[in-house]
Amino acid sequence: MSIPEIDYSEIAGKKIECPSECGMCCLCQPEILPQEMGFFRNNHPKSVTTSKTPDRHFCITMKKGHGSCSFLNNRRCSIYQNRPTFCRQFPYHFYVGDGVSVELDLSCRGAWTGEGNDAVAEAQELAERSEKRLNSALKEASQVYREFHAICKEAGVMSDVSTIRQALSANIMKFTDLAYIAKIMDRTLEEPKMDLENLSPDNKFDMKEMEDAARDTALESMASDDPMSVPVYCDKDWNWNMFMASKDKIVWSVMNDDGDLEEKGSVNPMDIPLRAPDADGAEVLAQYISILNGRESFLGNVYYTMDRLDYEDDFANTYYGCMCVTIVDLLWRASMLDHFFHTGMGAEGIKEAIIFYDMDRLDAPTIGAFV
Repeated sequence: MSIPEIDYSEIAGKKIECPSECGMCCLCQPEILPQEMGFFRNNHPKSVTTSKTPDRHFCITMKKGHGSCSFLNNRRCSIYQNRPTFCRQFPYHFYVGDGVSVELDLSCRGAWTGEGNDAVAEAQELAERSEKRLNSALKEASQVYREFHAICKEAGVMSDVSTIRQALSANIMKFTDLAYIAKIMDRTLEEPKMDLENLSPDNKFDMKEMEDAARDTALESMASDDPMSVPVYCDKDWNWNMFMASKDKIVWSVMNDDGDLEEKGSVNPMDIPLRAPDADGAEVLAQYISILNGRESFLGNVYYTMDRLDYEDDFANTYYGCMCVTIVDLLWRASMLDHFFHTGMGAEGIKEAIIFYDMDRLDAPTIGAFV
C-alpha cells in the first residue's frame, strides 16, 4: 500500500506557524484514534470521553464540558509530544472524495502571517502518518462518488465541473457585487440550466429579501446556547469570541481558558444590515472565492445539496447558488463583526470575516469526508 496521489495546490507556496497566544485549535474536541488509546488509558484515563456525534468515537474531555481541551494550560499543550493525530493535522484538512486534497483552515491566524513552516512539507509528513486511513477513506468515498455521478447521469442534471469553475473564475470580481449575486440567485430558480454569459447585475434587486436570507443562514449556525456548537472568532488580541443567537438577539461573549463565559454585548440581528465590501474588501473576497472555487470540499457540498434536493436542479444552478449563499453569509458575518468590533468592510474587515467563517465552511456537509 502507498499514499494516494494528493492535491496540495491550495497550500502550495504557503508557510504556516502556530502562534503561541492562540489556542484556537484547542477548542475543537479531537478524536482519539484506536492506536492512540493506549497512551491515554494508561496515563490520562479521566481525560477520555465519548463524542456526542452519531459515530460515537473516543475523544479528549473539554474544560467544563464546553471549553478548551483539558490539556491546555496557559495556551500551552501539556501533552504536546503525545497529542492526537487530529491535533497534529490542524490547520490542514485532508478531504477525500474521488481523490484526496489538502485544504487549509483559514480560521487559523497562523495561516495568514506568511511565516513558519513550509505547508506542503508539513502536509506530506502528515499524509505519510495517515496512509492507511487515507486509502481506506478513498475506497469508500470513491464508491459514493460513482453512485452520485450515475444518479446525476440518469437524471440529466450533471454539467462539466471544470467548465463551471472556469466560468466562475472568469467572472470572479462580479461575484463580490450584491446586485450580480441577486441576479444569479434569481436565474438559478428560473432557468433549467443557467450560464454566466452576458449576465448583468440586477440593479433593482430586493435588498431586504437578500438581507433576510443572509441573516437567516448566518443565524442558523449561531442558534445554540452550547459554546461547542457555535462559531468562534479568535480576534487580534487572541480572545475567543462566541456568538449565540435566539430569534431576536445575538449575545456576544468571550470565553476564558477555564471555559467560563463573560457576556460582552448583544444586538437584535434585525439591526445589522447586510453591507457590501468596498473596493479593497472586494479584492480580498475575490481571493477567497477563488479558493472556494478550487476546493473539493466545496464541490462535495454542492453534490450533497443536489442529493438533498433530489436531483431536481442542474449542477450549474446548484454550484452558482451555493457560492452565492456562501458569499452573502460571509458578508453578513462581516457586517456583524463590524457592529461589535468596528472592523469595517475593507480588506481588513473581510479578512477578519474569513477568519471567523472558514472553519464553519469546512464543516459543511459533503458526500465525501475529511480524514
